[in-house]
Amino acid sequence: MPDLNPSTPSTGPGRKLALRGDLLDFTAQPDWGQLDSPAVRFQPDHWLLIDEAGRIAGTQPSEPDASWQQVDRRGRLILPGFIDTHVHCPQLDVIASYGAELLDWLNRYTFPAERRYADPAVAAAGAARFLDALLAHGSTSAVVFPTVHKGSAEALFAAAEARGMRLITGKVLMDRHAPPELLDDVAGAERDCIDLIQRWHGKGRLAYAVTPRFAPTSSPAQLAMAGALCRADASLYMQTHVAENREEVRWVTELFPEARSYLDVYERVGLLHERAILAHGIWLDETDRQLLAARGGQVAHSPSSNLFLGSGLFDWPAARASGLGVSMASDVGGGTSLSMQRNLLDAYKIQALSGQRLSAWVALHAATRGAAEALGLQQEVGHFGLGTLADVCVWDWARGPVAQARDERVAPGHEPQALHERVFAWMSLSDERNLHSCYVAGQCRHQRDS
Repeated sequence: MPDLNPSTPSTGPGRKLALRGDLLDFTAQPDWGQLDSPAVRFQPDHWLLIDEAGRIAGTQPSEPDASWQQVDRRGRLILPGFIDTHVHCPQLDVIASYGAELLDWLNRYTFPAERRYADPAVAAAGAARFLDALLAHGSTSAVVFPTVHKGSAEALFAAAEARGMRLITGKVLMDRHAPPELLDDVAGAERDCIDLIQRWHGKGRLAYAVTPRFAPTSSPAQLAMAGALCRADASLYMQTHVAENREEVRWVTELFPEARSYLDVYERVGLLHERAILAHGIWLDETDRQLLAARGGQVAHSPSSNLFLGSGLFDWPAARASGLGVSMASDVGGGTSLSMQRNLLDAYKIQALSGQRLSAWVALHAATRGAAEALGLQQEVGHFGLGTLADVCVWDWARGPVAQARDERVAPGHEPQALHERVFAWMSLSDERNLHSCYVAGQCRHQRDS
């Protein structure tokens, strides 16, 4: 089984680095609604120590000795890099497209954009643009859909390797109900997957995800092939969509009348396991939630996309009550921003519409340590624990007069509820413009010009 928590990253800082700022991460999962959560670890005006291999060597309040290269970002917030657990590389081209629900969206916008990725040059340029955009928004790890083209997955793997990023992706499987130029076949898709797995899975910080787009675009034979790949290698991930839109759910019922539910389509062929990432899950029932939790899979909650496409309101408390893991995702281009803060704010609004209040702690945990744990990568990313890779982002607490005025009102106190007030304001009012710098395994991969 490939080592998905590499002992040495492909790139590191090559020198000891100390970052100074307000450190915030999590030691466990915060309870719903608890504002003074013991799971929150806040270390104001501390130094984050990063060793020569790009791993976190500790934190301390005092200035480190002269052997450390000091980067003083006092007065700024330092967080683990965000982990985007569901996003589409080629859909940057169609972000913010007008007036469609899910199935119309695919036919009108997504499929035409994805056809272009048959061209290797388009795929390479798109992968580079996409990963640089993730870093510029503070996301240092991602679970990504490319296209049905083998070359689009290869381009993503190569571009992520060059940047030292943690990336999980795999060629999209799609052999029906799509334009002919985007269809594969079972035997050819299986050969492509096996070749990509052999070349990329477990190489550095890369991992392969078996990727049926969603049940309607894969024949029963193709879904069975995907399940067989997962059974043959338990270290493989699986990513797909489930129960996003009511019309989609109705369609799946027609296509798979033998299945109890949409989720059961995947269960019958062995696609539900502890490395399964299912986007959306809005219309899962309690039986489905308990089944997915029992299999160890997770829902990649995509709030911006759910609102923009009018798909529905995800019941996060019900998922938690079932023991189901929930991570955070941008789902660009159905989602309208790669900014995790904008997506977290949309998640708050969704819960508010359901009479719930999503705390900043639960939200941020789902985009950092919680996502890492759901992916089995908690030894590598998602928090500031000793030995984790230094995927770290430095943020301004406030940008612009409105946010600055709000921050001045809440900044003085560090008691638990006052801290939550400040972090919630930051989560609500910030976006990629607040990002000062982004480090991947201790290497600065993005920094604001001024």
